[in-house]
Amino acid sequence: MAEKFYDKFNQKAQKSKEKSKLRTERKEFNKERDEFFTKKREQQGPKGFNKASSTQFANSSSKDVVNAQIISTQNMFDTKGLSPEAVKILENFDQIVQSIRPMNSKQLTKLPHDIRELSHKLTDQRESRRVGYMNATEELSAYVRYFTWWNLVRLTRVFSNIPVQAFNLKDEDVCLDIGSGPLTVVTALWLSHPELRNLKLNFYCMDIASQTMALGEDIYMSVASQSQPTSPTAPTHWNIIRVKGEIGTPLRKKARFISCANMFNELYQKEKSDPEKIAKNQLEQLLSYADADPSVFIAEPASPISAHFVSLMRDNLLSKKMNLVSPCCHTKKCPMSGLHARYGGTAKWCNFSFSTENAPKKLLKLSDDAGLPKERASLSFVFANSQSDSSTNKEEDFILRVASDPIWLPGNRQGFYCCSEKGLILAVNTSHSKITSGQKLVLKTKTDFSDLLKDKKTGSLILNI
Repeated sequence: MAEKFYDKFNQKAQKSKEKSKLRTERKEFNKERDEFFTKKREQQGPKGFNKASSTQFANSSSKDVVNAQIISTQNMFDTKGLSPEAVKILENFDQIVQSIRPMNSKQLTKLPHDIRELSHKLTDQRESRRVGYMNATEELSAYVRYFTWWNLVRLTRVFSNIPVQAFNLKDEDVCLDIGSGPLTVVTALWLSHPELRNLKLNFYCMDIASQTMALGEDIYMSVASQSQPTSPTAPTHWNIIRVKGEIGTPLRKKARFISCANMFNELYQKEKSDPEKIAKNQLEQLLSYADADPSVFIAEPASPISAHFVSLMRDNLLSKKMNLVSPCCHTKKCPMSGLHARYGGTAKWCNFSFSTENAPKKLLKLSDDAGLPKERASLSFVFANSQSDSSTNKEEDFILRVASDPIWLPGNRQGFYCCSEKGLILAVNTSHSKITSGQKLVLKTKTDFSDLLKDKKTGSLILNI
């Protein structure tokens, strides 16, 4: 049937509705980042103000007493560790992809739509997508030009703030990236630590999508050509060995560094067995690839279910006598495991965020054009190695890991939920220090923790710093 003249107007209206719906869904997803902002809204007053806890704060005669002093801080997402060439590559990553996998003007115009459609497949339509979807031309182009770009922004910030010694790598070592996709972890590690570029590393990249890995290798090689090693004897790039397969595929060599980024969330959704069993089995398979002195990096999207799985993997790493490098500041029970968070549970879930205000401008515009505006970028992760803990903190020091955005409390005070060996802590920023999500705070305490008040909403200890 011939198209009516008014059909194009109806189509525009429908697209507008879809865009509005998508923005609403994204806002709801971001709010799920912290139950403090999403549950029991009828009990909340102004944004960030918790009426359930206000009585305790108002009636406390010790509410302004400082319980601890900040000795030092360490940021999780500081960009100061990135070299100027790495920053330039991240700013112009779209040009690298365009030089390898060019798109014409019509395809570039359609790109925001393809990104939006792929976003649906990765989130609310994930159960209906087909296996091997990443080998499709449109999906792959949309993924590397948007999702890979954002993942590089995330991972380079995380890696560059983990000491290079923690990776414990040397010449001729073998590394393994499972669920490698377009080699995002490999590229991010190359950009984050120039010292590692001088090593002769063999990177096994494993994935069921061979075309995605092939494109990823081209991208990595292009990035490496623009950020050369400093040693004249070092090779111009690491040795890449692509392996088509999934976790469990046998390898001939053992790996010193093993990574999995954004892989387990798909498996976790499909498996029907208990999450604890899945995590235990998956870590057993991961460590079956490891040599005698491995390091392991696991990262997942910032969602309650993924964060809970990362917490379970943390438990299993500890059971294998692995040392937690980041983000954990203790080896006791995880106070932010996210258990049943999506279904009404009270446990908060461990994730970390940073502002995107200094993210690549072209990437931010692409996000807006796709109807996926991003003010915060988040992830859940754990990094562990087999080295003994070399922390130099004195026994009397107390460490917090900030695990939330600012929370505005009664009296115009600022608070943060933090992880600690004492469990969940609500740190009240009485010193007006600059505190951000993911920050590691080393404190000198001035009180007995048994004397601290508790937040009525979460049961967390209230610590004035």
